Amino acid sequence: MTISAKEIKKRAYELKEQIIRDRRYLHQNPEIGTDLPRTSAYIKQRLDEMGIAWKDCGGALPDKMTQDYIEAGFPRMERETGVTAVIGHGSPCILLRADMDALPVREDNDLDYKSCSGFGHMCGHDSHAAMLLGAARILKEMEDELCGSVKLMFQPGEETGAGARLMVENGALESPRVDAAFGLHVQPTDPTGQIGYAVGVNSASLDTFILKIQGKGGHSSQPQLCTDPLMIMNQVYQALNLLVSREADPAVMATLTCGVAKGGTAVNIIPDGAELHIGLRTLDVEAAEHLKQRIPEIIDHYVKAWNGEYDMTVFHTPCTFSDQKLCEAIVPHISEIVGEENVRKIPPMTGTEDFGYVTKEVPGMFAFIGAGSPGNAPLHSPKMVLDEEVLPIGAAVHAYAACAWLEEHEKEDR
Repeated sequence: MTISAKEIKKRAYELKEQIIRDRRYLHQNPEIGTDLPRTSAYIKQRLDEMGIAWKDCGGALPDKMTQDYIEAGFPRMERETGVTAVIGHGSPCILLRADMDALPVREDNDLDYKSCSGFGHMCGHDSHAAMLLGAARILKEMEDELCGSVKLMFQPGEETGAGARLMVENGALESPRVDAAFGLHVQPTDPTGQIGYAVGVNSASLDTFILKIQGKGGHSSQPQLCTDPLMIMNQVYQALNLLVSREADPAVMATLTCGVAKGGTAVNIIPDGAELHIGLRTLDVEAAEHLKQRIPEIIDHYVKAWNGEYDMTVFHTPCTFSDQKLCEAIVPHISEIVGEENVRKIPPMTGTEDFGYVTKEVPGMFAFIGAGSPGNAPLHSPKMVLDEEVLPIGAAVHAYAACAWLEEHEKEDR
């Protein structure tokens, strides 16, 4: 390869101040869900400045899902805010992905570029987008030397569990057809620049059940004339929380959480309705399939036993898989950027990452990059901060992993 890891890393550090500016702008202007108009506009403006052609790539959620997402606190999707761009020409093609949505969490940090809204980039997606913009600049400058093409995927809605799915369904992996995909996520509790990855299952699946119970409201002094949805919700809540401990193999990772339970307005009123949001996470496909069957059964029996009715919406986010062959190809190039001693295998993440929608379709690799130190506030904390030294490192990892993989893949096809 005519471009070395050393040269790419040097160029990334030359771009460090611009990457920091990109990250701080996004950090100060967070948006949540799948509708990110300001964020998307900024990404497209920066791509225009680099001479990189881009395309909108999103898509609306089905009406039923859209309504449930809105009620869960996410804004309605009014436009396509996912962005794709291609650098280079033809095949093979590797995709580099960065999510760019924030969380409905108010930041609690004293920073000059602190979030100016009630939302916050407390999962580091601002840094993901900034690192990919840095990589885009490097790759564009060496476009004529690429042995194929690199597709950039700037994704909304990762925290909804549906953003990657919407982009895949709307052609993010086509034109040109993607042959492999790489994603990078910051980790503020790991030393800056340290890379961790798992081969095979990389993150837990997440099945979300939004249950709306319909009862019959009335005066609390006349329960015999009512159907109490809060009592039904309580029965369902208790039954579901026993499910994992009784029916999942203790040897597998499986967790079930009822994260939202709401209903009622006053102590002397039995309300008409109640709502329960249930989240099932597991790294085991067999356990997931069993519990996904049992949750609706338990809900149906308990609600009907107390003469209630219900409506339920189910969302599924699959496990993310890191392909062994792709990891074996990319890890040596990551090591050239960060040092072999800073690359290690780690256990699968028990959280969920919607990059799994991409790795269902093409071989992928997902890795964590340290952006702080042990003892730091973790992801999703209102006090989460990142060491911005990670930004040029991440940009260099993206750029070198992509161009080195393209060169090797071209040789394999000869």
